[in-house]
Amino acid sequence: MTSESPSSTVGAEPRDPRPAKSAAEAAFDEKRRKIGLVVGPLAFLLVLAWPFESLTPEGHRLAAVMALVIVFWITEAVPLAVTALLGPTLAIFLQVAPAGETFRPFASTTIFLFIGSFILAQALFVHRVNERVAFGVLSLPIIGARPTRILFAYGLIAAALSAWMSNTATAAMLVPLGISLIRFMESTADVPKKYGTALMLMTTYCCSRGGMATPVGTPPNLIAVGMLSEQLDFRITFVQWMLFSVPIVIVLMAIVFVYLNWVGQTGMKEIPGTDRIIAERKAALGPWRRGEINAVIAFGVTVCLWVGPGLLALVLGADHPVASSVLASVPEAVAALLGVALLFLLPISRTEPTTITWKQAAQIDWGTILLFGGGLALGGLAASTGLARVVAEGITGLVPTSELVTLTFAAALFTVILSETMSNTAATNIAVPIVISIAVAAGVNPIIPSVAAALSASVADALPVSTPPNAIVYASGRVRITDMIRYGMLMDFIAVTVVPALVLLIAPRFIG
Repeated sequence: MTSESPSSTVGAEPRDPRPAKSAAEAAFDEKRRKIGLVVGPLAFLLVLAWPFESLTPEGHRLAAVMALVIVFWITEAVPLAVTALLGPTLAIFLQVAPAGETFRPFASTTIFLFIGSFILAQALFVHRVNERVAFGVLSLPIIGARPTRILFAYGLIAAALSAWMSNTATAAMLVPLGISLIRFMESTADVPKKYGTALMLMTTYCCSRGGMATPVGTPPNLIAVGMLSEQLDFRITFVQWMLFSVPIVIVLMAIVFVYLNWVGQTGMKEIPGTDRIIAERKAALGPWRRGEINAVIAFGVTVCLWVGPGLLALVLGADHPVASSVLASVPEAVAALLGVALLFLLPISRTEPTTITWKQAAQIDWGTILLFGGGLALGGLAASTGLARVVAEGITGLVPTSELVTLTFAAALFTVILSETMSNTAATNIAVPIVISIAVAAGVNPIIPSVAAALSASVADALPVSTPPNAIVYASGRVRITDMIRYGMLMDFIAVTVVPALVLLIAPRFIG
């Protein structure tokens, strides 16, 4: 996708948007992997041999498995999804719990919501609806050739697309366009290089923040929703999530725009010719095609089913018989799978009887789905064996986490730190169960801290490894590592202050 021209064949197989690693990055990752292969088994054996009298035998064995899994997730000694399968498998082998109980979370409704939303996003990606949206916004007369407005539009597009589809795919689509615009600006006007840095950072920051807006925007959101449902039997609806998350995203976006607009000052109101390039890219897409229309129809029906029941509950009240009946009959997973069914029922032409093929649909990120399932499985076992309670009691005895405000800020900080060193999906799998356990042990409502942890997993900005959009932007060559760390550390500091504060202020009104 990143190297295709705008006129390339619609419906072509999308390419892997992840950037190639530099030699230094590859060497670092290989060294980290080798360390993990040694430290992980040692941690497993050490925990297994250590006498933990407060743990049940099953909890003790699970603690050893969890130690191995966490080390492997941090070091990526083996692929994250493989570790997610290895953990439950070892738990069964060590007789922590039977196979049926252990693997049950892999068939949870949230897993099917993951699958459905990923396939819907894949259809938009395959038919390049995301590109049409991006060029449509950038070509608006109000944007024109003004650098400040282009910067703002880039952030808006990145956030809007990432709320509904992969932020990796969004970044991979926007970065090449941004680079071409930057090169044109630098060749025709004396545009400082810091503007290019600001435009690239705007892309990654807003891709990550946009994903916070909906439950399906990024895996950490669904992980928190799934774990709260599995462990506490508490359901956050699609609309409830958006009611508290969208205002938070708007505030974060405003902060990012003001800051990066200051960083990327050009001293110019307009750069003639920039709008012409965007118009040419838009024209190259041609008229709307049947595949694009079908993908939008399927996606639109799903969004209506996601949002409609929640809006009905807001209007009539959650206890109203009609509202409660609709909420129960159309779970988010069912809505997503109905949208997927439409993709295979709506034809493009006589020779193309479906909007996407199964081969295209099967290219979704199955690794993330397995990673989520493994996290749910291990979190459930930690609760059932008493391991989570013992860990929580140990932590609450060391730090002052007996108040909701303190725990919410601590949860955000803990998750951001984890996300800077590993996948934000893996970080959330580790952080949320711990946060839930600590909150329960401290007698604090765990919902608000868990939501703060999930949202904070998406704002790690200091390192390329933190999120795929960071890696893609860094691989563009337009952002130096020192700039990414310098600007990202400030964004991290703002996020761990603003996110938990806004969650505490807004979320209790809708999910308290």
